[in-house]
Amino acid sequence: MGITTRQLPREERRQTILQGAARAFSDGGFAATSMDAIAGAAGITKLILYRHFDSKEELYRSVIEDVETLLAEEFAGSLARGEREGMTARAFLNVARENPDGFRLLWRHSAREPQFSASVERFRRLATEAAKSLLAPRLPDASLHVWGAETLIAFLVEGVLNWLDDGKPERDDEFVALTTASLQAMVDAWARVSSRYPRHEDGSQVGSPLDVDSDPSHP
Repeated sequence: MGITTRQLPREERRQTILQGAARAFSDGGFAATSMDAIAGAAGITKLILYRHFDSKEELYRSVIEDVETLLAEEFAGSLARGEREGMTARAFLNVARENPDGFRLLWRHSAREPQFSASVERFRRLATEAAKSLLAPRLPDASLHVWGAETLIAFLVEGVLNWLDDGKPERDDEFVALTTASLQAMVDAWARVSSRYPRHEDGSQVGSPLDVDSDPSHP
């Protein structure tokens, strides 16, 4: 990419830098990526880069925080518009299409970077809590909510990442439909199977050894 000194509005320039940084970090990792490489990926001079960001660490954090903000805004917008069917898959894919390198950095690469793994884990926990709130009405067994939410998020994230690598944009609606149907089928299956294993309020299974002494038919 060639170097440009054309004046851009500050926010537009910032987004250009973040996209270039995401691409450079995704290709080389945090330690091996220099500010020169980031400036080159963004098509600017290093002088302009330092006018916007003081350090490489600030840049990396800004990239992943920008993706987190986009995801939060997508969810909020979907809820405000009353869009329920497929909104989770659509929100993730919209952000991934808007900023593919940033999405990959957040979900695929950041967890392996010691300086940023805690921030990424915090955001994953927030996503898991949101998934739990959607899962709870359909899966009565509360002891399965954390496991179920983490499984749904992992399935969704890996699905979007793989679609970015292999799926065609003109088939994005099909991806949303396939993914939404898969998520719904998983939750339906969990609820159906879980109903066969009723539990006490303390989480112990009905009919488990805890109930043996109260069963008059037990020898």
